[in-house]
Amino acid sequence: MNQETPRAAIVTGGAGTIGQAVLARLGRDGYMPVSWDLSPAAPAARLALAVDVTDPAALAEAAARTLAEAGPIHALVVNAGVLGPVGRAWEADPAELRRTIEVNLVSAFLTVQAVVPLLLRNAGPVRGHIVVVSSVQAKEGTPLSGPYAASKAGLIALTKVLGKELAAEGVLVNAVTPTVVRGAMERGITAERRADLLARIPMGRFLDSGEVAEMVAFLCSPACSFSTGAVFDLSGGRSTH
Repeated sequence: MNQETPRAAIVTGGAGTIGQAVLARLGRDGYMPVSWDLSPAAPAARLALAVDVTDPAALAEAAARTLAEAGPIHALVVNAGVLGPVGRAWEADPAELRRTIEVNLVSAFLTVQAVVPLLLRNAGPVRGHIVVVSSVQAKEGTPLSGPYAASKAGLIALTKVLGKELAAEGVLVNAVTPTVVRGAMERGITAERRADLLARIPMGRFLDSGEVAEMVAFLCSPACSFSTGAVFDLSGGRSTH
């Protein structure tokens, strides 16, 4: 990538474990890494903006600031998310359910609405890359993760829709479906829940954030020139489809 031409890469949820790893990796590839997160504490970013990704006005302002301060936007990693309530789906607290769907899924729609028009300003044939961070739970339908799994399944559908809608426009859209990643979310679950999730992974370990970053980096690179609307697993053998 030409270091003399700034190319911004936005990572939502950039202050989190995955976000930090992705920002650092994209920075090594020559992108100008930009974090959009409620927290501006994102050391791996060269520009860190405090952004509520569920607020269209905040996203529009962040997009304008990114363009002005970091240069043309060429990559977007939709990574912001919350674990949501752990329990049986029909017993989920309605407020927690709505918040999970809002943060994980609705915000993805709002984010691409703010960023896609800016990607389309770039010269082709490939004008930009979008990577959506879903979850293997979206494909598996993991018990006790109803709101989270459903919201992440929606992200897979959104990826496939955007892949088709933008294929002729030169914007490639793909998803990754990680299993549990070592970090804050993993530490926030009970020991019993942790053991159950670990037992589902044939490799016998959780995923490292750096491994997620490597896959995302490929999907944001010139090497990814024909894959779009696709889903790339990071499950350690857990995924069966």
